[in-house]
Amino acid sequence: MTELLLSKDPQRFITQPLLVEANAEQLLYQPLAQSLSFGQMQARRVPLQLSCAEQFTTEVANLGVSVRLTLHWQGQDYAIVVQQERPDRGDCVLKLISGYVPSHLLELPLLCALEEVAEECLIETPHGFLPGRFDCVWLPTPYADHLPHHKKASYQLQAKCGSARTVRNQRQTLQERPSAYVHTPTASLQLVYDLQLQLPDNLGPISLWHVDEHLEGQHLVARLDRRHPKLFLAPLTEHRMANQLFSLHNGELIAADTRDIWLSEGFAPRQHWLVQDSHIHWADYHARAH
Repeated sequence: MTELLLSKDPQRFITQPLLVEANAEQLLYQPLAQSLSFGQMQARRVPLQLSCAEQFTTEVANLGVSVRLTLHWQGQDYAIVVQQERPDRGDCVLKLISGYVPSHLLELPLLCALEEVAEECLIETPHGFLPGRFDCVWLPTPYADHLPHHKKASYQLQAKCGSARTVRNQRQTLQERPSAYVHTPTASLQLVYDLQLQLPDNLGPISLWHVDEHLEGQHLVARLDRRHPKLFLAPLTEHRMANQLFSLHNGELIAADTRDIWLSEGFAPRQHWLVQDSHIHWADYHARAH
């Protein structure tokens, strides 16, 4: 059985298309005046043609954020990836924790990234689910009405060293220095933040779960399914994922089959500011490392 944690109207989501200007040193984005509903945004996510990958000016349908989340656990660094079925693209991939940025956070995309971590990465202990903090700021607890939370412990998110190239919105440079790419198949701009997940000691056996919103009828719903783990740990070797994949349940790593896994475009090759693939096979990702 799955546990319903959240149900909401997707039409409450409002965002804006962006004007993006890029050159060899920096990328600048600014919202355009038009407001888009979730459906209108999806309709604009159509293939984009750009002749130069390093210098261009273009409009994109939306801003997205991803989190390259790293966990140090029992002496090993792991990348956290989550599984998502994508009916609009006809595939099922492992991807970074990610989401669409609404209008009110277009100039504060880090806050949206932190909210995505709080919503998608659930850490269960024998005494409840861990709330989280970024520096001294508490993350939201979106499922507090349905899930018990640990009353004495919390996890900590910390920013890691960011991209060497500058990303700016219309008002300021993004200080956490996310990397950025325009995904041409969906005409979208994606910011990728590098964050470290730190767990307190003496939690007891923990489990990691993924919760993501998906459409059921006319509503976006979020469900917790303990029978089918969709959050995985990939050991990191020289900042790349090794050819191993695990779920974590009751403190034990459980090996996952990697023979027919696809990764999202966030792991595909980049040409300067552009990513032009929709996904990459697990085997091809590892072949590129050699």
